[in-house]
Amino acid sequence: MKNVSMDTITQAFLDYCGEETDPRTLFLLTKMVEHAHAFAKETQLTHEEWMRGLKFLFDAGQISDNERNEFVLLSDVTGMSSLVDMIGSQHDGTSSSVLGPFHSVGAPELPVGGDLKQDNEGATVVVEGVVRGVDGALVEGAKIELWQTAENGLYYSQDAKQEDFNLCCSMVTGTDGRYAVTTVKPAPYKVPDDGPVGELFRATGRTPWRPSHLHFIVQADGYRSLVTEVFANGDPYLDRDAVFGVREDLIMDYVRHDDLDALPDCLAIQQNATIPWYKVDFDFVLAPENS
Repeated sequence: MKNVSMDTITQAFLDYCGEETDPRTLFLLTKMVEHAHAFAKETQLTHEEWMRGLKFLFDAGQISDNERNEFVLLSDVTGMSSLVDMIGSQHDGTSSSVLGPFHSVGAPELPVGGDLKQDNEGATVVVEGVVRGVDGALVEGAKIELWQTAENGLYYSQDAKQEDFNLCCSMVTGTDGRYAVTTVKPAPYKVPDDGPVGELFRATGRTPWRPSHLHFIVQADGYRSLVTEVFANGDPYLDRDAVFGVREDLIMDYVRHDDLDALPDCLAIQQNATIPWYKVDFDFVLAPENS
């Protein structure tokens, strides 16, 4: 192919797609190739730079396995996961955030007011609130899943010393739409930085740390499922989250209490709580399923 222009190469690639290709798939592939070729032309990409990029992707594949997917991590730390999440879940309810890699299906169910803290180190934290619709109606029968790190910054699936489903639970709201659980403060933690993504962090001067947070999934009949995280106000990494998951309406406050008599009556922990203990009030607002 002599004297073929760069634009001709782009078009020639796109012409290879047959008419039987799914229209949405064809649209996505077309735009991906157009933007990738435009990137190469705009930056005047060299052979050496392109080969370095290919090696980065090869290394990401080499370190990935059933327990670790470096490509998902790459999507997270470049903001793609968060961007796709925001594009696909814009509504009037509580903001969504990234699911993360540590959600475990099948966490045991606790009653409202149940004790998730158990023998975990750390100060007692009471997290409670209600689930309501955007119209203000309380939602009965909403299923809430909660999972978090222990005080050492590790999820149970990362730490052989923790029991299965430690600091993970599910809960169903009653007629008052209320949920309540006792737990401990989750710790900030680093995303894996011992692979290609770690090289990216170091090359760009970014931090691999995430601010402390609680993960939630909230589901109820007639409402859109909500996957989100709730972050601690004042955390040093709140404005530097490695995966761009923080939203303004997802920031919680720990309110200190030094009197056990102030504990909500429904809590199973009661006199086993530590002093001081901390209170978090956070309500979830669900959007209608057809919104």
